[in-house]
Amino acid sequence: MNISPNIFREYDIRGVADADLTDEVVLTIGKSFGTWLGERGVRKIAVGGDVRLSTGRIRQAIAQGVTSTGIDVVEIGVVTTPILYWSLYHLNLEGAVMVTGSHNPSDMNGLKLAFGKATLWGDDIQEIRRIAGGENFMKAALPGVIGYRDITDGYVSMLLSKVKLGPRKPKVVCDSGNGTAGSLICRFLGGLGCECVSLYGVPDGRFPNHHPDPQKRENLLDLIGKVRETGADVGFAFDGDADRVGVVDEHGEVVFGDRLRALYWSEILQKHPGAEVIVEPKCSMALPEEIERMGGRVVYWKSGHSVIKAKMKEVGAFFAGELSGHMFFADEYYGFDDSFYAAARLLRILSNTNKSLSRLMAPIPLYPATEEARIPCPDDEKFAVIDRIREKALREYKGLTLDGIRIFYQNENTLNQKDSAGEGSLRGWGLIRASNTQPVITTRCEGRNREALRFIMRDVKERILAEGLPDFEWTF
Repeated sequence: MNISPNIFREYDIRGVADADLTDEVVLTIGKSFGTWLGERGVRKIAVGGDVRLSTGRIRQAIAQGVTSTGIDVVEIGVVTTPILYWSLYHLNLEGAVMVTGSHNPSDMNGLKLAFGKATLWGDDIQEIRRIAGGENFMKAALPGVIGYRDITDGYVSMLLSKVKLGPRKPKVVCDSGNGTAGSLICRFLGGLGCECVSLYGVPDGRFPNHHPDPQKRENLLDLIGKVRETGADVGFAFDGDADRVGVVDEHGEVVFGDRLRALYWSEILQKHPGAEVIVEPKCSMALPEEIERMGGRVVYWKSGHSVIKAKMKEVGAFFAGELSGHMFFADEYYGFDDSFYAAARLLRILSNTNKSLSRLMAPIPLYPATEEARIPCPDDEKFAVIDRIREKALREYKGLTLDGIRIFYQNENTLNQKDSAGEGSLRGWGLIRASNTQPVITTRCEGRNREALRFIMRDVKERILAEGLPDFEWTF
């Protein structure tokens, strides 16, 4: 059958629900994944989904496709993505499917596929596409059966056993954005002893109050207001499937994922001195600088939850994360991205000090930087655009090319600071990369000072507009 190849992304399957992920398409993908799993000896998997209006339909279709190949399905219902990941351990399974559109618009949806205890990415996703296109599916004498299991109580109990707070019990505001976090987060944080104020906690797949993407400051405005109004110690925001967390301090100032990771590492590196620290290209210069100051070893790697988790296993990393709010703790946890656990780890730090979050963050440099801008670019063109931009940029500057191009802007005459990647004196950087989840080019810039940032923004914008992409502006 005709399935758009563009829905098979680097680390998941994603598209417009009613156009790209019709019942027939999802049924075929289910047969393909079931065939792929069956070839590896898997006989039972879990299936769960978020609160989007299309998710129930897609869950049914994927389960039907998988069971047609003889594999049993444990349907765990409406869950966060971390609960789906935990089911692999709790139910002793070797495969799973999470139906979620994550932080994307409400008309989109997707499939996160798991094998073993990890999510599929790269070539494995493309192999699922090839099997679907060939339609040479595994034939089972008897179809698999679908069973039902509610594991949410067990998940909350597990979390409560993993984290114990100190004598101080912070007051918290949680903005669930009408996503899957809403029914559980205050129950969990209350169990830790915190006072929890819920904002938009009623699940609603239309996301009527704001888009569930905590990386965007515009989606945090209500949280900021509620933290200030209630005098809370910290505010947390969650994306649609609750695998990402956003944080604001007691003043309502946003603490983005790169600087937040430096705070987490200040605790972890005390226990694991000299550990390797994975840093993705979107991150502030402050993160590698702080890591090196604390004695860690910086390892640059690509963005993307699946590729970072794979790199963590390769190097034995204790912790990693992304600017977007994915946090992967493997020192005392399972290594998958869990916003609830990430929130609890921050609360543990706060609970053992009299310092506010803003005071804890104050020593970590806050350089002038843009937020990430997203410029529309067709999926079948975006990677070629990046290739051209990269080739031209490297004629003038050094750069990090793991994921798009992070251009290092040097000026030894005005600044004598060494970049942690060994790139000499650095005024700042500009990142241009193709999104693996949407038909967009993304870009972000940072400078040592505002003058440097303005120069970098002008240069990056000229390179993007030279490719015929629409004009855009960054937010701050």
